[in-house]
Amino acid sequence: MSSTSDSLDIPLSAETGADRERGREVKVITLIAIAHFVSHVHIMLLPPLFGEVREAFGVSYIQIGLALTAFNVVSALLQTPAGFLVDRIGPRAMLTGGLLLGTAAITAAALLPGYWTFVIAYGFLGLANTVYHPADYSILSATIDHRRIGKAFSIHTFAGYLGSGVTPALVLACAAIWGWRGGFLVAAGLSFATALLLIVAGSVLPRIVHKPGQQAAGGKVGLDLLLSGPVLRNLLFFFCLAMANGGIQTFTVVGMGEIHGTPFTVANVALSGFLLCSAFGVLVGGIIADRTPHHERVAAVGFACTSTMAILMAWVNMPAAALIGLLSVGGLLNGIIQPSRDMMVRAVTPPGSFGKVFGFVSTGFNLGGMVAPLLFGFLMDQHEPRAIFMIVAGFILLALVTAITRTKPQSTPHGLADSSSR
Repeated sequence: MSSTSDSLDIPLSAETGADRERGREVKVITLIAIAHFVSHVHIMLLPPLFGEVREAFGVSYIQIGLALTAFNVVSALLQTPAGFLVDRIGPRAMLTGGLLLGTAAITAAALLPGYWTFVIAYGFLGLANTVYHPADYSILSATIDHRRIGKAFSIHTFAGYLGSGVTPALVLACAAIWGWRGGFLVAAGLSFATALLLIVAGSVLPRIVHKPGQQAAGGKVGLDLLLSGPVLRNLLFFFCLAMANGGIQTFTVVGMGEIHGTPFTVANVALSGFLLCSAFGVLVGGIIADRTPHHERVAAVGFACTSTMAILMAWVNMPAAALIGLLSVGGLLNGIIQPSRDMMVRAVTPPGSFGKVFGFVSTGFNLGGMVAPLLFGFLMDQHEPRAIFMIVAGFILLALVTAITRTKPQSTPHGLADSSSR
């Protein structure tokens, strides 16, 4: 009897340990997803309220746009240093600090008088924004089993898409009741509540994701790592994605209207289909990313199709149903690419450097965010909307080239490396 009992105890305890680990992973992913959701609320907070904020300060749209420029410039300049701090002092403290700084910045923008105070507050909001990608990816890479990391990345990205999608309706509803300042304060309250959640329930998050000396002997560290070919290739990859998505998301409606006379309602529905299907495509992409090591192939197929979509938008005057269907399919494929994008970065990142590497390559998003509106806006002013979609297709194809020509990294036991820092 005792031998039978012992044989039953071993698998039971093993199963309990596995269940406990999965339970911790669920908690980690939930907390990180909520934080990423809030970060996109911060990003999308001002655009729906441009008109009201402009009238409140008595300035032009360009002057209000300067606040977003300040946000992006500060994020671009300081995201890499934030990544170094994440690796040095730990992602949990940095993420909590970023949320609290975001709370203070939004509150200052809402309550303090003066236009320049508003712009400065948005600069501090950009500083708060620097912590999310380095901290989030560092935590996920260090705590989630490598067999499920693709799904974890996809849920993280989906939460950001969801934050961007619900923010316009949320802040406009709040502004209708309490004015634009009330909408800002609601966003600040959401940020503060999330910071409290991390403080209270954040014990499942790692305080630091590596031990001193964990870096492999002879491996590149610091600036040598960031300026290495594989990491610079990923920086270019992220920049190309930002340029392509910036053209599609910002100029589809006005561009299609000028090229083909597409009604704004039809173009807006098509763009909504692109954004909505992108969000759900991210979840599909997470499943695919966990089932194949060939992430560059997934990206290549998606890029080939989305570049075709951009070319058709420029040269073919489609019926409403065809345009909506085309952008919806393009959005789905665009979303599927995203987890494979993150997995390609992870594959070239040594343990203990996730913060600085993800922070550095994510700077490509900020650079694209600064360049795309200027370039594509200039083309619209020159009445050359077709050029926008052709340039979008060009950046998509360049991203495809950077993906399929990358050097396949040596197989590294990320799961083992990660488990050592749990």
